[in-house]
Amino acid sequence: MTDTAELGSDRPISGQPDFNAYQTTRRFSNLDGLRFICIAMVLWHHANPFPDSQTHIFGRGFLGVDFFFVLSGFLITTLLLRESKRYGRFSLRNFYLRRIIRIFPVYFFVVTLVGTYYVVIKGQTGLLGIWPFYYFFLSNFLTEHIPLLGITWSLSVEEQYYMIWPLVLLILPFRLLVPVCIVFVGLNVAIISGLFPFEPISLGPLLFKLPNATYAPIILGSLSAVVLHRQKGFEKLSGFAGGYYASAIGLLSIAALMVLAPYDLRGWPNLLIHIAMTYTLVALVVREKNILSGILTFPPVARFGVVSYGIYLYHLIALDVVNRISTGLFGGVDPWALLIVYSLLSYLIAEISFRTLEAYFTRFRPKTSGA
Repeated sequence: MTDTAELGSDRPISGQPDFNAYQTTRRFSNLDGLRFICIAMVLWHHANPFPDSQTHIFGRGFLGVDFFFVLSGFLITTLLLRESKRYGRFSLRNFYLRRIIRIFPVYFFVVTLVGTYYVVIKGQTGLLGIWPFYYFFLSNFLTEHIPLLGITWSLSVEEQYYMIWPLVLLILPFRLLVPVCIVFVGLNVAIISGLFPFEPISLGPLLFKLPNATYAPIILGSLSAVVLHRQKGFEKLSGFAGGYYASAIGLLSIAALMVLAPYDLRGWPNLLIHIAMTYTLVALVVREKNILSGILTFPPVARFGVVSYGIYLYHLIALDVVNRISTGLFGGVDPWALLIVYSLLSYLIAEISFRTLEAYFTRFRPKTSGA
């Protein structure tokens, strides 16, 4: 949810999968549209018009965050591998600077704004003890949250991964990356499933344990990038994910699994969904001209995806505002109207933020280099 789709040099949208075209892609044209799908799922989740539905798919919009994880793992790993291939190594310093400039301004603004409102203005001083942990990206280990900041757990997962994964890429030989990713995913699923029970470690308001929202999807995104980075791997993956209809098959598979999976998704059910998400992502990047490309590259859809990071951070604020206004003026609002109005308000706030706060800091972003 926090990464751009820019990687190499420009090229037109291609038809058949081609490794050389893939390697020179600067911007994967379908990925902003995929971001739209991810953030739309999240927006639906927090204003679900069917909260009492017995159909599982209506209550699983939170999986949009998992899809964001797959996307983030793929883009970050692809960026680092290509930089390393071009210059002989990638710059760890520039990587972290790019992440800081991309993530911190809006994130810190929202954490400060919301924290100030509840702790200082509303006087909920009991929340003061947990407020600092948001600034250190530890919110996924908090046992309670400042209202409207619970969603920041996903940013904490990403930041923790970004701290470790580049070091793994620097230390390990390339040939070991695939087995290491597979082992990490397997361990993650096994621990989540309770096969290797670990006692959580409690430290004040923090409870250190593997969260229910697994790290597996972001690792799978990285794994797909590693495999696609070599021609042999690219040819194997594009062999079964490079068809014109493959992306639609991937999305339908995700939807089917969301319907058929048991209520408790932890463990293998979640892994199957994450694999389907990874397949869909691969299908969208190895063959950019596919059955979904017209929808995913449609300008309003793509623009929504471009500012999806801001939408994610601001959307609970927008939902709270719309709920308060509608309750005060009308005594409530139709669920569908609420979903539409708060989604549009989230976009508007994110667009303004993107053109002002984020644009200002983007000027200081270092260029990709091996320095």
